[in-house]
Amino acid sequence: MERHITMRSNLRTIGCAALLLCTCGCIYSNFRIPASRDFRNTQTVNRSGVSTSHSVAWIAAWGDGGLQAAAENGNLKTLEYVDYQFLNVLFGLYMSRKTIVYGE
Repeated sequence: MERHITMRSNLRTIGCAALLLCTCGCIYSNFRIPASRDFRNTQTVNRSGVSTSHSVAWIAAWGDGGLQAAAENGNLKTLEYVDYQFLNVLFGLYMSRKTIVYGE
């Protein structure tokens, strides 16, 4: 009988752990990634520009998150490299995508 209770307790613990692993990042996630993986010939630059697009409740979206908008916002003529930043809240109820460009 005691072994049966211990088995149930272990299964419950494993089930809770699996549920937590499946929902990691679903409540809130904010991460930044580079657009390229080749950094050998990347120039070091001091200027940057940012553009952002947003969406709420999978219904409404606004903003221009493109490269050209980011370059215009930073008054950049040439682009050296690009990063993307993603923000996700409550399973995508609010989402934001930021484009960060670097150049001269």
